Amino acid sequence: MLVSAAIAGLATGGAYALMGLSTLLTYRLVAVVNFAQAAVGAFGAFAMVVLYEAGLPLPLAVPAGLAVAALLHMGLGVVMVRWFAEAGEGVKAAVTIAVYTGLVALGLRLFGAQHPRRFPSPFDGPALTVGGVVVTWTAVLTMALAVLFAVGPALLLRHTRLGLLLRAMAERPTTAELIGVRVPRLSMVVWGSAGAASALAIMIVAPQLASDFSSQTLLITPALAAALIGGFSSFAWTFVGGVGLGVLQGLASTVTQLQQYRGVLPFLVILVVLVWTRRRDRWDEPA
Repeated sequence: MLVSAAIAGLATGGAYALMGLSTLLTYRLVAVVNFAQAAVGAFGAFAMVVLYEAGLPLPLAVPAGLAVAALLHMGLGVVMVRWFAEAGEGVKAAVTIAVYTGLVALGLRLFGAQHPRRFPSPFDGPALTVGGVVVTWTAVLTMALAVLFAVGPALLLRHTRLGLLLRAMAERPTTAELIGVRVPRLSMVVWGSAGAASALAIMIVAPQLASDFSSQTLLITPALAAALIGGFSSFAWTFVGGVGLGVLQGLASTVTQLQQYRGVLPFLVILVVLVWTRRRDRWDEPA
């Protein structure tokens, strides 16, 4: 039973990891802790559902939803680059919180507050069996995308000229622009890619979760928990954190006393990680 629950949590964990990696990518390359990441992804996912329900074939509705999320996220990027490029991280985070609030209000208005959408689930079929437990294609696909998004950016940043330019943009944007790096253009690529990845994660995991707009926007909490486990620096540990959180929630579903508290686990993880990382600052202080 525990193995079955853990494997069932892989699909959700892969989505958490993908969301967390998107959040980490935004932070690493444009120095923004983006609280609006999940809201942008939810907008793209629900745009896909609306188009699909209107009769657009799924192979066309999915790219359209990804494009909506990418463009929306790029719009946020334009705001950041134009008016908040030199602002501190706290100010930038506050801006994304304001954008999150606005997107939630707009999304509830457009997609309905208490009317879950029926997300298509073309990958719910069995892919393989592990120890007598069926693993769906959704879990396999989500994990594969999460691994790709964990390994790809790390290799790109370390071993390519584009990665060198992106690191220069992240560390010294003004200096990079002065020596000829097209900072605004590169920033838009980062914002657009992260927005599309968030939308894709929500599209995949939505059939397994509550499929109303407000619930999907709350995926920012496990995304931030995963990124925090990675110290907002490590793609590998962010991947591990996201998958581990999904598996932990799957295991919690097997305990009757914990089932109704599964949603609290990301907050608990955030609290534990913050206390652990700050322990030395407190414990080393003289009494």
